[in-house]
Order: sequence, then structure tokens, then C-alpha cells
Amino acid sequence: MEEQQPHILLVEDDKRLVQLIREYLEKQGFTVSISERGDTAVAMAIQSRPDLIILDLMLPGMDGFTVCQQIRPKYSGPILILTAREDDMDQVAGLEMGADDYVKKPIEPRVLLARIRALLRRLSSFQTSNGDNTANREFGRLSICRQSRKVLLEGNEIELTSNEFDLLCILAESAGTILDREFLFKNLRGIEYDGLDRTIDVTISRLRKKLGDSSSHPYRIKTVWGKGYLFVSDAWY
Repeated sequence: MEEQQPHILLVEDDKRLVQLIREYLEKQGFTVSISERGDTAVAMAIQSRPDLIILDLMLPGMDGFTVCQQIRPKYSGPILILTAREDDMDQVAGLEMGADDYVKKPIEPRVLLARIRALLRRLSSFQTSNGDNTANREFGRLSICRQSRKVLLEGNEIELTSNEFDLLCILAESAGTILDREFLFKNLRGIEYDGLDRTIDVTISRLRKKLGDSSSHPYRIKTVWGKGYLFVSDAWY
């Protein structure tokens, strides 16, 4: 049986860039759909259920931040932001809206491909149907199922982005162990930490909020200053 090609939705209004990315990715074995407007991208993403979305921020009809925010509750796959903006706060805002990664324009096609493969590889590794990867992790009132990618807290399903879910799994698998930012970044993003990226901090903050942890005095996912983050296994009872 022929393996299905990964499907990517590219939301970008720069026709020249669209052509460049589409041709390159199709040569690498991807199926690529295009949306040139933000206000049509939401429905297209929800209906077509692509394996990954590449999302520009400056779009006609609706900006990329709003697109991401509207897609996220109904789409759990990776969202990769493609932006020409240099402001780090825009990157943080994108992560806050539920994006999993971002790259700055101009982007080398090989670098973009590496980021795409890293996101898809990470998603695949958490869906692998063998051994511990399918087991539920139970911590009192918290239940994590890697196979279905569902998280239950006190019996209620918690909606997490793919980034949030994967980071929670990494933390939970090493419950009771302090994990530094470099380790988390490498395992989450598949690339070396550059010392500046805010992905881990933003995602931890979002996890705490969704999982009922305190932002000022966290006790479930603790910050150990100068060392990293600690998932507390007995804080969920």
C-alpha cells in the first residue's frame, strides 16, 4: 500500500514565495494546499485537516494571529508561523495564540524543510503505537493518554495545542527530575537552543494556566531557578 504524502496547508499571500515553497515541498514529497487570505484559511484548515499549517502573519482579510487563534480550538496539528517581523514580542504572541514554531523571512527552503520535518517527526514519535507511548500516565486527578493525545484533569478534557501536549509528556515522563531549558527545547523543537528563544517559557506558562497551576507560585510545574522545570507527580491529588 502506497504511503500517503504529508499534507501541508500554506497560508501566504506572496505569490512568488508561494510558488517557491510549493514547488520545493512538492519535490520533497509533500502535498501542498494554498490559501492566500486569512479569512478563508480558517475554514480550509478545519475542513481539510492538514498534517501541518504554515501561516504568514501579514494577510489580507484576517491577520495570522487571529487565524491561529480561531483555528487552534478545532485543530491539534502543528502550526508553523512564517513572518517577516523582527519584533520578538510578535513571536511570543504567536506562541501565545497556539503556534508551535516560527521562522523568519527570508527563509532558506532547506531550513524551512528541516523545521517542518522536526515538527512532523515529533508528532509521529508521540503517536507511535508501541510500548510506553500508548500507555496512560496517571498522576492523581491528571490523566495523559499519548495514543489519543488527550489530557483529563478531574475527569474534564483539557484542550492543549500539540506543543503543549508534547511538552507536558516530556515533563511527565521525567516526573521528579529537573529538566533544563536546553534539554526541553532540543526535545520539543528538534534543534539546539540559541539562548534567546521563548518557546519553552511561553508554553510552560500556558500549561500552568490550563492545568490549574499558580502563575505566581506554581506547585505542579515548578520553576527551579537557575536549573530548569520540575513536574511534581504528587501535586495532582
